[in-house]
Amino acid sequence: MKTLTTTLALLTCLHYTTIDALAAEEATGVVFHDANNNRKYDSGEKTLPGVRVSNGKEIVKTDDAGRYRLPVGDDTIIFVIKPRGWRTPLSDHKLPRFYYIHKPKGSPKSKYPGVKPTGPLPKSIDFPLYPQNEPDKFRAIMFGDPQPRNQKEIDYIAHDVVSELIGADASFGVTLGDIMFDNLSLFKSLNATVALIGIPWYNVIGNHDINFDAPNDELSDETFESVYGPSYYSFDYGPVHFLVLDDVQWYVPEPGKRGKYRGGIGPKQLAFIKNDLAMIPNDQLVVLMMHIPIIGVQDRQDLYRLIEKRPFTMSISGHTHDHRHVYIKKKDGWNGPMPHHHVINVTVSGSWWSGKPDERGIPHATMGDGAPNGYSIITFDGQKYSIDFKAAGKPASYQMNITAPNVVNKTDAAKTTVYANVFNGSEHTNVELRVVGQTDWSPMTRTVSVDPAYKALSEAEKANPNPKYRPMSGAKASGHLWKLTLPKVNRIGTHLIHIRAKLGNGKTVEGHRIIRIQ
Repeated sequence: MKTLTTTLALLTCLHYTTIDALAAEEATGVVFHDANNNRKYDSGEKTLPGVRVSNGKEIVKTDDAGRYRLPVGDDTIIFVIKPRGWRTPLSDHKLPRFYYIHKPKGSPKSKYPGVKPTGPLPKSIDFPLYPQNEPDKFRAIMFGDPQPRNQKEIDYIAHDVVSELIGADASFGVTLGDIMFDNLSLFKSLNATVALIGIPWYNVIGNHDINFDAPNDELSDETFESVYGPSYYSFDYGPVHFLVLDDVQWYVPEPGKRGKYRGGIGPKQLAFIKNDLAMIPNDQLVVLMMHIPIIGVQDRQDLYRLIEKRPFTMSISGHTHDHRHVYIKKKDGWNGPMPHHHVINVTVSGSWWSGKPDERGIPHATMGDGAPNGYSIITFDGQKYSIDFKAAGKPASYQMNITAPNVVNKTDAAKTTVYANVFNGSEHTNVELRVVGQTDWSPMTRTVSVDPAYKALSEAEKANPNPKYRPMSGAKASGHLWKLTLPKVNRIGTHLIHIRAKLGNGKTVEGHRIIRIQ
């Protein structure tokens, strides 16, 4: 009986496999140099061999004639993996157009519309590319969680961040998820705003960018796909390979219940990552970009196995609304010879656009770790990279906040603690303090705790009996806070505290604060 059951199960499996194989269609097309810039493959235009094309799982290279072939189902996105030295078309909002969506019947009905029916599979799905110079050294801008609730908050983004970046010397930008705060009808408005920066802009899906009325994970990305294309993909720029991941899994625990999200990647995407990395030389820097931090992904160990033997990798995310450098080590299940560097990026919205507005009417939005809202700029140079923190609306030199009293009695100086919140600091940062003209440099001690400046600001705002702004978020332990008891100063008077911090990227940042001793 057991043998018969097993045989029937095997036959059933083979039956459905045969049906799936027969039902599957094959997409084909060419990748070509679009010499006349009309986005159509015209006679005489050069086709490009050796370019990678994917259906979200398998990856093939175009043959000598620039042609590819890939199996597709009734919900497949075919996309070209941009090679070095070429760019894809851009939309009016600077969004890369590197894909073709095949959904013959379109997306199911939902609150926010998805993809309209695409009809039968075209005879040829062709991908135009355009040559461009991509040096070994270049810069990319990283936005964590802009997360506007409404048009007013998109205006905050415009005036707080976008305006200072217009014309920026960067090759492209990336939003690391939570592009929106649930209202997906605002994608277009925010895209138009970010496009003013003037560079290609890639987007990662976040947990606030999905369709909450979807019954499963597969259908939760429909609106995102209609605007940005596949929720995971890859591309090359200069000598660096970039992998954009979808690590937000949507599930409905029980029919009729509200859905939930969790950090996860899933077998199909892991297969794509494996296939993708198999085509990337071991000496090439690989950068993984995601929304939920890699340490919060349930199948992260499967991802670790795919990247831990590569000597040059780093990853970056958003989601938690603080700025953090995480070094993943053997105790975390990482088996690579060196720790993996993961950056949890500063957010554009800071603490969800909370706090008292400044003179521009924009909330200060200080994050729970005491760092200001803003963005990162990463400089890539071959296999190396360097991350710079940029506070929104502040000069580039603003890299720390120093907490110390305005005035101290000389007899109490030895009881006075000075704190330095070095925004881009980590466990690899060395911080020193001196009182100019009075003391030598003294090392400060890293303390993972709540920033007293944030606590004081939060308490002051809560004391307002009739606030007309969103209250600040809860404080969280900061991993980039240092402290030191004020060194002995022999002379009464006004003095300058000078703090310098050597960051993990080798750069030194400095800050000053005036203190009066009486």
